[in-house]
Amino acid sequence: MVHPVVKLLVQRIALGLLLLFAASILIFAGTQILPGDVAQSVLGQAATEQALENMRRQMGLDRPAYERYFDWLWGALQGDFGRALSNNADIASSIQRRLGNTMFLAGVAAAISVPLAILLGLVAVRFRGRWPDNLISGTTLAAISVPEFLLGYIMMYFVGVQLGWFPTVASVHGGMSFWQKLNAVALPALVLTMVVLAHMMRMTRAAILNVMQSAYIETAELKGLRKLTIIARHAMPNSIAPIVNVVMINLAYLVVGVVVIEVVFVYPGMGQYLVDHVSKRDVPVVQACGLIFATVYIGLNLIADLVSILTNPRLRHPK
Repeated sequence: MVHPVVKLLVQRIALGLLLLFAASILIFAGTQILPGDVAQSVLGQAATEQALENMRRQMGLDRPAYERYFDWLWGALQGDFGRALSNNADIASSIQRRLGNTMFLAGVAAAISVPLAILLGLVAVRFRGRWPDNLISGTTLAAISVPEFLLGYIMMYFVGVQLGWFPTVASVHGGMSFWQKLNAVALPALVLTMVVLAHMMRMTRAAILNVMQSAYIETAELKGLRKLTIIARHAMPNSIAPIVNVVMINLAYLVVGVVVIEVVFVYPGMGQYLVDHVSKRDVPVVQACGLIFATVYIGLNLIADLVSILTNPRLRHPK
């Protein structure tokens, strides 16, 4: 007999792959139904009819849409996204460099925000209803309310221009050391930390408070255990599933939703790469970036789902 955990894991993985397949269809279809002539956009208004026909043939626009989709999907599965229409550069090589930069920025922000969010959530629960809880909750609520691009310009002006602590343009390249890159991405990483920290902290606080209403928590209190001990040993382990879910969702946002911050700080990541080629109507690049973002988002949410299953004792130890 198949164990319930194994069965659920297989179901979730299959569902994740199905969602990714559906996302690839939507991405491809969305780029195909855009109004206007792509060949005309690439070559310009002065292009001759023969040049336009050659470009359409090069892009495969003379073939049925389903054939072009399966050719594109098969190439993507092999790591081949074709070449950019605007500069004929290999898209996979460009994405590899850009994705590395985006992952570095997201990693720095995650390394700061995740442990800090959990710590602040624990402090808020420990001092529930008192001034530390009110201060943390009020500050994080204010951070959520400010648009991230506005927060970026505020930090750029005060921290970068007025104080001069960090560069306002996050320019990185392969010849830089780790500490030089860390200094270059300090401002965008700080802004991303402020954006995701608030959500993670509030969800951590809510998850732990929900567990604190349980009967076994009251038993631990009657035994005379300290509040911090009860939270750390009893409430926190049973709050792992919702906390992991919100952490993974915010990590996905750090990678997928970093577009605005990369544009504000002119950071050479996936977001900036996507925006640059959207303006040029470079369809293959847009399709490749969309598929990468969808894979990261679905993958991280799938990991959160699997962790939730594995941390459920009723599934691990069925009757």
